[in-house]
Amino acid sequence: MVQNRKHFGIIALAMAGILILSLVVAGCTDSTPTTSPTQERTTIKVTGSTTVLPIAQKAADVYMATHANADIQVTGGGSSVGVQAAGEKTADIGMSSRDVKSDEKTKYPELVVTTIGKDGVALIINPANTVTRLTTAQIKGIYNGNFTNWNQVGGADMAIVVVGRDSASGTREFFTSSVMGGQNYVPTMLEKNSNGAVQQTISQTPGAIGYVGLGFIDNSIKAVKVTTDAGDVEPSVENVLAGKYPLSRSLYLLTSGQPSGLAKEYVDYILSPTGQSLLTEEGFVPVK
Repeated sequence: MVQNRKHFGIIALAMAGILILSLVVAGCTDSTPTTSPTQERTTIKVTGSTTVLPIAQKAADVYMATHANADIQVTGGGSSVGVQAAGEKTADIGMSSRDVKSDEKTKYPELVVTTIGKDGVALIINPANTVTRLTTAQIKGIYNGNFTNWNQVGGADMAIVVVGRDSASGTREFFTSSVMGGQNYVPTMLEKNSNGAVQQTISQTPGAIGYVGLGFIDNSIKAVKVTTDAGDVEPSVENVLAGKYPLSRSLYLLTSGQPSGLAKEYVDYILSPTGQSLLTEEGFVPVK
């Protein structure tokens, strides 16, 4: 009886060894690809405006989740970078939060501009600041250096720390034309290279003021109402959509010629009902 058990154990052990060996061999010889053999992985590069960046990145993430062979790489750098990258074809798609300039149109005549949404530019201050509203004249006075203390515009006795964007920024271009009327900024203005950097600086600096896209408003900062002839208007999606908020602009994707392949699929996706809903989720205004 004992011998039978030993014999059975030896047979079972041998069978287990054979099974393990067969699995190892199968693993070594199996060359099944992780992606469809009939479809190659396609990569496109999207670069430019840091205002458009969160929309573009969210759309890329959602699209790639259901399209395994798509690789959409999104980076910032500013609207001017987006225009140049699209025009010179160093990226498949450029992002811009400002209109393409006349000299850029001349330099890159094949540029195709697609409007994907709208945005408002919000003036933001530290939550500890008691100011709740500013006129466009006061905003201009702060940024050109005429006002240097918050008590000059209805606030506490505290020095104003002016924060703006760098020269490559489409948000700065818009602010320069819509608020500053082409006037120079105060020399002490702190220049930041992204909406996120402005937001962080304001949240950490009690006397600071800056400007960002609507999608960057959160509890770490306070958005200021802009006083118009119709009253004090809060920077919000609803007010931009209704045409009440004075500091609003369009958002664009740029390509050299009509987009094709994955670039076209991606642009079409952002313009689809699903893509447009992503704009709303990110705090922007859809165009469809």
